[in-house]
Amino acid sequence: MDLIAALVERLRRAVEITQDYVLFAWAAIKATFSRPYYAREFLTQFHFALVGSLVIVALSSAVAGQALAIQLARELAQTGVKGQLGHFMVISVVRALGPVLIGMVVASRMSAGITAELAAMRSSDQIDALVAFGSDPMKRLVVPRVAALLIALPALTILGDALAIIGGGFVGLQYHLTLETYYAGVLKYLTPKNVLVGMIKPFVFSILITTVACWRGFRSEGGARGVGVSTTESVVIASVGILVSDGICTRLIFRLLGW
Repeated sequence: MDLIAALVERLRRAVEITQDYVLFAWAAIKATFSRPYYAREFLTQFHFALVGSLVIVALSSAVAGQALAIQLARELAQTGVKGQLGHFMVISVVRALGPVLIGMVVASRMSAGITAELAAMRSSDQIDALVAFGSDPMKRLVVPRVAALLIALPALTILGDALAIIGGGFVGLQYHLTLETYYAGVLKYLTPKNVLVGMIKPFVFSILITTVACWRGFRSEGGARGVGVSTTESVVIASVGILVSDGICTRLIFRLLGW
């Protein structure tokens, strides 16, 4: 009976936490599309999200693209169709690998930074001070971060996809595949539908990353130790959420396109 009671209590707690996050995320999304806006806060967060992530996204994408191209080129060369490397790189990178890889990289950086900052503000009563001075913490702290990443993550995804595909072209040279042949395959399969599959996901991921990070920061308790716990939970939840939402988005988009 004790085991059943413990399981029921865990289930109840999980439902409460899920409900709390959903309500918080919905409030954040509604606030994002209503006035007032804090332009200075938005620009600060946009710089942090875009410029601050450029190096790690560029490096990760270039290396991952070349690693993927090496695997594909080897198998295609053995079957005599290495000219299709550009085709498979577009399908693999633009549809799947690019958005998820960049989303995970940005999530590990943004989730930790946002949650630690907001949790520290919570522990030092700065959020309560904003309320006392008549400011809405949702509009002042959450909305600029959501709006900034909604723009920054798709831009980073485009950059990462491009670098991964370019890296695949240099790998193709090692297997005696000319750049003309490689990029002909890339352009042939870089269709609007393939781009659509990959570009819807960053918008979903950006909302997930920022709402989870802000939610955990706002709900942080326990002082300095609570900041560390909230930061760890934020990164884990965002990373797992990206993988889960990627599978859901892919199925929905494929059904929408009739694939």
